[in-house]
Amino acid sequence: MKIGIICSRVRPEEKLLFQAVRKKNLELVRYDDRNLIFELENAPKFEADILLDRSINFSRSRHITKILCDRSINIINKAEVVRTCGDKILTTLALEKNNVPTVKVKVAFSRKSAMKAIEQFGYPVVLKPAVGSWGRLLSKIDNKSAAETILEHKQVLGSYHHSVFFINEFVEKPGRDIRAFVVGDETIGAIYRSSKHWITNTARGGRATNCPVTDEINEICLKTAKALGGGILALDLFETDKGLIVNEVNHTMEFRNSIKTTGVNIPEKMIEYLVEEAKK
Repeated sequence: MKIGIICSRVRPEEKLLFQAVRKKNLELVRYDDRNLIFELENAPKFEADILLDRSINFSRSRHITKILCDRSINIINKAEVVRTCGDKILTTLALEKNNVPTVKVKVAFSRKSAMKAIEQFGYPVVLKPAVGSWGRLLSKIDNKSAAETILEHKQVLGSYHHSVFFINEFVEKPGRDIRAFVVGDETIGAIYRSSKHWITNTARGGRATNCPVTDEINEICLKTAKALGGGILALDLFETDKGLIVNEVNHTMEFRNSIKTTGVNIPEKMIEYLVEEAKK
């Protein structure tokens, strides 16, 4: 069997996936998304039996998966999963529609309406781009003066990332959140991400420790994965006095720092899932 991996550049995660493919005596076919060319009137040809999207560029990932899915080419994750998970507004809508507990959100499209939405929540709130990852461009807004300043900056910057105001309620965390990994119908592992800072992403210095996959974690993870279309996903969960809630979902997860922490061979689990999906 041939396993194709589409990636932008070879990070430690991709190297681990390559090793997992070869360890199982499967044939690896690597595709650099920067070199791909599609003639939209013709079905593209790939040598692989199944493809794994590992592009770090959301625009590329969204369009590549859409082109391939429309041509019935087997790729994980599916285009609709990529589209939904890559946009926090669409993610929230899907979770709400399927009764998955998540962070309360308001969406606005102008500086004036965003200010009104923030004050409806009350301070503090979290302002983040609807499209983005690694904890970048997040702002915790503690008062009206800070809100006015940040909203003005976003308006002046004027790019796509700043034209939509995605406003979260601020959730008090016990100095940590949970990153859980779902592959197919299994929650394969989870970690606590701890930090004194309100942003706990490991990309921003959060410390990772093992988190046992409880029945509650497993239930919310599988319900979330089903709501978003399944596949290979990473979920960020908050612990609250009312139980777990979903903060965000990632469709091209990083995992190199979670293998030793969880004791789970995450890339091997991913490749095993691809093999099973290719057989269907």
